[in-house]
Amino acid sequence: MDKKAVIIGGSNGIGLALANKLIDKGYYAVILDKCEPESVSLTSGKFEYQYCNLLDLDHEMISSLASDPSVGVLMITAGFGRVADFEYFLPVEIRNMMTVNATSTIEILRLFYERILSKDEFYCGVMGSIAGLISSPCCALYAASKAAVCRFIESVDIELEVFGTSNRILCVAPTSFSGSKFYGGENDLSSLSPLADEIMSHMFSHSSLFIPNYYKVKETIKWYQDYPHEYGLHSYDYKCSSGRINHTSPVKVGYLSGTFDLFHVGHLNLLRRAKAECDYLIVGVHESGAWKGKETFIPFEERMAVVGACKYVDKVVKSCTEDSDAWALWHFDKLFVGSDYKGSERFQRYEEFFKDKGVEIVYFPYTEGTSSTEIRKTVLLKTKDIDLADKTED
Repeated sequence: MDKKAVIIGGSNGIGLALANKLIDKGYYAVILDKCEPESVSLTSGKFEYQYCNLLDLDHEMISSLASDPSVGVLMITAGFGRVADFEYFLPVEIRNMMTVNATSTIEILRLFYERILSKDEFYCGVMGSIAGLISSPCCALYAASKAAVCRFIESVDIELEVFGTSNRILCVAPTSFSGSKFYGGENDLSSLSPLADEIMSHMFSHSSLFIPNYYKVKETIKWYQDYPHEYGLHSYDYKCSSGRINHTSPVKVGYLSGTFDLFHVGHLNLLRRAKAECDYLIVGVHESGAWKGKETFIPFEERMAVVGACKYVDKVVKSCTEDSDAWALWHFDKLFVGSDYKGSERFQRYEEFFKDKGVEIVYFPYTEGTSSTEIRKTVLLKTKDIDLADKTED
């Protein structure tokens, strides 16, 4: 049985470099990420890819990997950040960054915790950040998410020691490093290779904390510890002069509209797919089905409540007559609709309207399955059968 290593965030940057190192060490790499790794970057036949979105964590998939006895390594490198004053962060970006960098990471560690807690050898590491250990103005949100992870690992490693296992969770707390798309560049595995080697060495030694280039940054850490306010002001000025400040939010807002009568799994799948393509999903609900010449069974307020309760929906609103009118209210970046509307007169108008507004119209292919139309037909037929039966009895 091949020994396996799970690398979450292994398609890019340091995660990709670590996947290669683990393959070279004889592990079969299971790479979990939102995008597939470039196959030329990895040893052929020694890895597999599984889709994983930490904003919608698949607990069943993670639990299945955690229960696989051939998995002996867990490395979590997924994460994102932005250098900007806190006032430029939208609530959805706050939630997403804390979820990806902290909440989902800690949930994954919990699902693997029986393996980590075991007396059997298990190796585990998480990419934290030096920002999680010291003040980091202009990176306050990122620092908060990484501080949560760093303090969590520090505390749990004590519990592991008291329990009596030699296993530890390694917290890697680097400053910036080259060769990663995280900092806006391209993957450069050759420049990442030495760092990957060091991380591997510390993880397989069951270390608890690794600060790369510690001897270069230890004076900075001491400065922060002795004079935190002075250090914070210096850090702020440094980031402002570095040219890395980005006050433009990367949050992508999506919009779709529908009647959502007789809510079913087809509606759920539509909302799930839309949410996967944007950061903040606004859903407009039509007051009735008259615009499609159809009767609605569920009152408007109840349909609004049902759609709004779905975890994929960030905001539910009363739909406008035209989706182009909704843009004036919500300034969305993506408009989602079924592919059966592509080429229609209405959406030809929309394509013309949106082409100079930076809005992408995403046409989702129609999928067979449950539909409101079929449910409506069934309900009406059943109603007629009941009426006929009543009349027969009379």
